[in-house]
Order: sequence, then structure tokens, then C-alpha cells
Amino acid sequence: MKIAVLTLGCRTNQAESARIEEMLQAVGHQIVSSTGEAEICIINTCSVTAKADYQSRQLISRTLKVNAQVFVTGCYSELNAGIITDKNSTVKVVPNKDKDHIINMIPHATACDILPSVARHRRRPVIKVQDGCNNECSYCIIQKARGKSSSVVPDKVLQEIDKYHALGFEEIVLSGIHLGIYGRDLKNQCTLAKLLEIILKQTSIKRIRLSSIEVNELTPQLLDILSDNRICKHLHLPMQSGDDYILGLMNRSYTSSEYRISIENILKRFNNIGIGTDVIVGFPGERDDNFNKTLHLIDNLRISYLHVFPYSSRPGTPAALMPHHVPESLKKSRAKRLREIGNIKKEAFIRNNIGLEHDIVIETLGDAMAKGTTSNYIRVHVSDNSVLKPGSLVRVRLTGARDGNASGIAL
Repeated sequence: MKIAVLTLGCRTNQAESARIEEMLQAVGHQIVSSTGEAEICIINTCSVTAKADYQSRQLISRTLKVNAQVFVTGCYSELNAGIITDKNSTVKVVPNKDKDHIINMIPHATACDILPSVARHRRRPVIKVQDGCNNECSYCIIQKARGKSSSVVPDKVLQEIDKYHALGFEEIVLSGIHLGIYGRDLKNQCTLAKLLEIILKQTSIKRIRLSSIEVNELTPQLLDILSDNRICKHLHLPMQSGDDYILGLMNRSYTSSEYRISIENILKRFNNIGIGTDVIVGFPGERDDNFNKTLHLIDNLRISYLHVFPYSSRPGTPAALMPHHVPESLKKSRAKRLREIGNIKKEAFIRNNIGLEHDIVIETLGDAMAKGTTSNYIRVHVSDNSVLKPGSLVRVRLTGARDGNASGIAL
């Protein structure tokens, strides 16, 4: 059958969707990109913000207009299954915990434990090693959608990495909802640092990248192993606010000074590392002085990129019941100021790398150029692509910067 898998949200969702596609392919189904030609559409939804809820509803609505059977899974459907089925009883809602079993719900398919050939357009496969979250951030609904932390045993992680490497992939991304506490729930307790050590010893994949991790979960062991050349020099460390009062309301487990000191220590050890962060603006109770502290901290940190999110009220969370919600217009103006700073910092980071040599994984090839990503997370456009191949690891020299990307030449 022709099946389209449509994905919204985080890298964990992307990894889960890839896994669904691979299992479907293994039993003979054809994965298509267009819903117009699909006989079955599987929608993997997100609920991290009100905007993600809206996008999930819109995608479900649009997909129902095509002549296909529709399966819906992911965090939005986990929290709103009744609403979805009340509007259209033909939709099959699949709980997050049963995503891998969607294959059993489709005619003429049986469950499969192997990892078959995957779509060649994915040049940096995302591997889910952990699910669920043990934090209780006051603004977040994801713990209700995904539950407590659950880790994948190292042997299964190794198996998936080996399969991807055999298919010609040179970089994999380890993802999780609460990646930093990987392994604590396993019978034979493990840690993220130990998992990386196992991967380095027992696989030959050339590059390993970590997805988002909490700054206070960067253990000395994890920083030690980050020194290995095969581990990408890139960390995404959510800050959310630079004001201690707001961090307390958010129920985050660090202070602004602890965050700053951690970043400074990382930069002393890895001078050219790429560090990205997330910031929420307009959290309930955020006054000008609270926002200005965030602004000041961001302005004085040597980070390489910034993701800014206006606070989005999630029904069922403690933050939704807090007083003093910030007007939308003020959220937008604060977000604009931070994004301007983020753009300046990103451009400065790229310019500091001009003249340096980096290895990039070639992700896309066009008529005139190839695109890839450095270990420290700079997007590079390479003008001469005559000898480049998708998925290959290529040495380049960065020659310029424009619009948040670098230009380079292959060596």
C-alpha cells in the first residue's frame, strides 16, 4: 500500500516516524511524500505549544479531505483523543506507547524487528534512545503525554546505529525527551556518558550528535567524553529564562548564575563549540526587569544560536493558572528583541569560523551547490559539488557568511 507519514514537532517525533516508515517498508509498503497519492496517512502530532496544537488540528483536517485512511498519534492526539474522534469517527487514534504497533493495524502487514532500507534523503538519522520526562516544568504538558522516563537498552541502540552505518550514513543524532537522564530506569543502570562510551567502542560511525540536554545534567563524565573527535562539538542547552524569579515559577532546577557558569566552563574547555539555547518570553509574571535580566544574560553569553518562544498557555499545567499573564503584543516585542540578538550572535559565530577547515555531512545536492552541517552546527553551502555525494563526510574550508549560513569550498 502507499503510505504517507506526516510529522510535526521534535526530533524524537522525527525518529519515531522514521522507525514507522522503516517497519512499513520492511513488509512491502511504499512510503510516499504526497497525501494525494496515499492510501493511508499516518500523522505524528505535537502539543508543545498552542501553535503546535493548531498545526496538528490543521494537518488532521487537511488530511481527512483526501481519499485515505487516517491514523493519528503523537502528543496532541494523546491529550485530545476524544476531541479528534468526536469530530471524525473514521480516524484511528494510536497512543504514544503503541506507535510501533501501527504496522499491526494496517492490512497485510506484520510486526518487524529489523531495520530495513531507509529513505536516502535523511542524511543525519535521528535515533530515539529515551522517551518521557521526569521534570515537572510548570509550563509543559509533555510529561502528561509521554509519561516518565523510559530508556532504550544499549544493545538496541548499537543495532540501529550499525544498520544506519551499513547503509552509508556517517552521522547519527541521539534524541530523547529528557536525554540527560538516559539509563536511570534500566535494570542494568547506565548513563548517557556510558552509552556514548559504548557506542565509541563498539561502532565505527564517524559522527555522533546529541540533541537537547539540560545544562545541569552535563556531568563531568559527559564533558570528558565530548572531547572525543567523533562526538560533535555542539550542545543545545535550554535556558528558558535568565531571571531567577521566573526560573522558580517555571520550576526549573538551576539558577541563572549556575547556567552562566556552566556555559563559561564549557567554552573554556571547547573554545569553538556550538552552543544553542531556548528561551521562553512572556511567562506569567514576567515584568520588564525580569525580561531585561534575560536580555542581559543572553547578550553576555557566547552562544551560537537562539530559539525564542513566546509563552504558550497549556491547559492542565500549573502555569496556565498563574496570575499576571503577559499581553500577546508584549510577548511579540520581547521575542523580536531576543531574536535580533540571536541573529547577531549566530552571524558572529559563523564569521569566527571563516578560514577554518571543517568536516561536513553532505545533506542535499542542488544544481549549483551542496549543503551540509559542521560538527559545531554551522550550515554550509559548498559551491563546487561535482565530486560530492549525499551522505558523505567532506572536508571544507569556510569562506564567508550570509543569512545565517556559511559558504565554503571542498578540499
